[in-house]
Parts: sequence; structure tokens; C-alpha cells
Amino acid sequence: MTTAHHDVPGVRSVIGVDAGTASLREADHLIHQLLEGLGLPPGTIACTHLVRTDARSGVAVSFAVRGEEAAEEAWRRLTGPAGPVSGAVLGERAYGPEQAVRVAALAAAEHVRRSGGRAVVYPGVERLSGTVTVADLPALTAIEDVVVVGSPSPDRQGPDPATSVITRDHVRPEWRDGRLTLALVPAAAGALAPFEVPNPTPCCADHV
Repeated sequence: MTTAHHDVPGVRSVIGVDAGTASLREADHLIHQLLEGLGLPPGTIACTHLVRTDARSGVAVSFAVRGEEAAEEAWRRLTGPAGPVSGAVLGERAYGPEQAVRVAALAAAEHVRRSGGRAVVYPGVERLSGTVTVADLPALTAIEDVVVVGSPSPDRQGPDPATSVITRDHVRPEWRDGRLTLALVPAAAGALAPFEVPNPTPCCADHV
């Protein structure tokens, strides 16, 4: 399913962060910590990125922040004496040791290109609790495409818009080919559910 979906208007600045997190659970927790600690505004899109370099395997995070002033304030807090990260990048600016900066830059580049990244926080995510419909996903949130794993849709129409989606209060779309795309799988009684189950990140159940 695809739509001419709205996005939150305004230019976004992308900040990449490496704090040495090793798992999705840790990275999800870090995202919620930083959203609060950096005072990031509504409409921020925060993603996790699996990274593998010669010296580091784990998960980095990125934040697409609306408004230059908000991004500058977040950068000031992030790179201050009490900054909670090992490495960070914003545009051409870098903070931290070379290896951490490299990882942060990889995450930021994926988000800028919208070629990768698993969205943890995005416009409308707070509306995805309990059971919704396929039609609700693009109507209420920044999700643009919906696909069912194992059921290709050449016409990009996707599943029936009226189909129920059991969110399990854990909906993590990913950037694919420039669009925020949610993968679903069949669930009980003809319903669908997000491909990713909440088990990897139980610590963040209260955040979403």
C-alpha cells in the first residue's frame, strides 16, 4: 500500500550518534534518553542503524530534526561537557574519536539518503497502540508504504486498507528507497502485525 502521504513540513538536519550501543534494545533506550535530554522538538524522526566496521559492530542512531535552531541546540548539548555520546556528526561537524565519528557518520548518511534506518520515533507513532487498520498507518503517521512479507504487490497497492493491524504497541518502519515502509506479517483471524516483535526492546514499552 502506498499513498501521497504527508510529511511533517520543514527542513531537517540529521545528527548521527554513536554511543557504543551493541543491541537494538540499548539503541532504542538511548533514543528516548536523547530525545528528552537534548530537548528535540515534535516531528523528530529517530532511527537505529546496524553498523559493522573493522573495529565496531553494533547499533548507532540518528535524529532528523526539524529546524536549524533546534538542531544547533541539540548539537550544543550533545557535545557539551556532559554529553552522553562517544561520537557525533552534524553536517560537516564531528565530535569524538575517529572511529566513533565514522560510525556516527554512517548512520547519518543512511538517514539523509533515506536508504536505511529503522524508525523508533516518528510523527504519529504515539497513535499506534492496540489495533488499528492498514488505512490508519499512513493516515495517522509518517509511514508511507505498507508491505506484507511473502506477499509481493507489483502494483504497490498492498493489503486491503480495512485489514486490522495488531500493533502490539511496537511499530518500527524502515527507510526503503526513500520512503518510510512498514513490513507486516499475517496474524490471527486474518489480521496483520508488524514483522518486528517487541521482545528485542521491552525496556522501551513505556515510551511508545
